Amino acid sequence: MSESMDVVPTGVPTQEPAVRLRLELAYDGTGFAGWAIQPGLRTVQGVLEAALGTVLRTDGPPRVTVAGRTDSGVHARGQVAHVDIPTGLIEKSSGRSSRPVDEVLLTRLGGILPSDLVVHTLTRAAEGFDARFSALRRRYTYRICDDAARRDPLSRTHVLWHRRGLDVDAMAAAARPLVGRHDFASYCKPRPGATTIRTLEAFAWSRPVDGPDAGLVVATVQADAFCHSMVRSLVGASLAVGEGRRGSGWPAELLAARRRGEGVHVVAAHGLTLEEVGYPPDEELAARAMQTRARRAAEDLQHASGCCG
Repeated sequence: MSESMDVVPTGVPTQEPAVRLRLELAYDGTGFAGWAIQPGLRTVQGVLEAALGTVLRTDGPPRVTVAGRTDSGVHARGQVAHVDIPTGLIEKSSGRSSRPVDEVLLTRLGGILPSDLVVHTLTRAAEGFDARFSALRRRYTYRICDDAARRDPLSRTHVLWHRRGLDVDAMAAAARPLVGRHDFASYCKPRPGATTIRTLEAFAWSRPVDGPDAGLVVATVQADAFCHSMVRSLVGASLAVGEGRRGSGWPAELLAARRRGEGVHVVAAHGLTLEEVGYPPDEELAARAMQTRARRAAEDLQHASGCCG
């Protein structure tokens, strides 16, 4: 929770103290045109902000900040966001209920949100929390089915069907050299003035033998942050290796080129799910946010000719 207690001269407009709420949510991206608001399109941000405006009775939808924007069709199981609400509105929201206001708001949201968007928790954020800048890492999973006998029509909206069998060991070997802090310009769609330097903490391929993903080809990708289309481009390069069209050293060669070439394929969005966003302990949230802002600003300045934030 953040509050402003500054004393200002009489007659000068003051900004009402605000409470920062932390939301943990999940959504099926099939029916959304991505996270960010776009005119005339159904987006996660647009639906969520409209629902918050309704339950809080605000003059307009409150602005939500998210840990990581997802593209059209991408799903999320562990998305995190925050929203700042004037203290007065928070206090009025419980009405006559004896329950904590956080519980009341969560219940009301659940009553009006569509079935493909769920807010699991709504709490008052710890001091210094910023959903985007306090985050340490984001973890994604990409799921592929390459076996017709295991093809499940019930999972078609979140598992990519691939007609050719894949060599998972070759894909795993090709992924390992990409882990670390690199310039991922070869794997990002250009965005003027934005950096492509990222720390890829994990990139692994497996074929689970049990559990809900048994028999699927599954990528686990984790980084401090991702640039535009980075995960799906990494998966696309891996598929070329898995099919035998490229050698296991090709993805590393692409990385070293530091420029986007014609051979980079961005796979379909529906196989991708944001699984988790990681944060430091509460006492380190503010420092992490300041560190992230400073680093991003410096990198963008140093690599102004780069792309893909």
